[in-house]
Amino acid sequence: MSTTDVQRPPRWKPAALWTLKGLLAAAFLSAGGAKILGVPMMVENFQQIGLGQWFRYLTGVLEIVGAIMVLMPRVAAIGGLLLSCIMVGAIATHLLLMGGSAVPAIVLLVLSAIVVFAHRDQIDSLFDRYDT
Repeated sequence: MSTTDVQRPPRWKPAALWTLKGLLAAAFLSAGGAKILGVPMMVENFQQIGLGQWFRYLTGVLEIVGAIMVLMPRVAAIGGLLLSCIMVGAIATHLLLMGGSAVPAIVLLVLSAIVVFAHRDQIDSLFDRYDT
């Protein structure tokens, strides 16, 4: 290998990342859609939280926005951050208010964090842009 050759990542890495992002987007599109459409279990869960149904709609919209952003190469890290924040809230809600298993939210948090890590250069460029 000469010094002009560029070290390329293995071919499976981009495919694995796109697969992960597709599954993550599908999960959040489904969950966000269920919240917006008023699936009875979601209505009940948000009633139990006690913040009102407006919070269910807000959460659903944010999940759908995050899912779409994860699939957009230029803003995938921001979408991953948004979804990570939502999952931190979901974990806290399960542990402190609702009970039940927080494992699905933990898994989605880890997957969202992987997307953020994979696109960390986008976060760096945001801070560089506003660095004075």
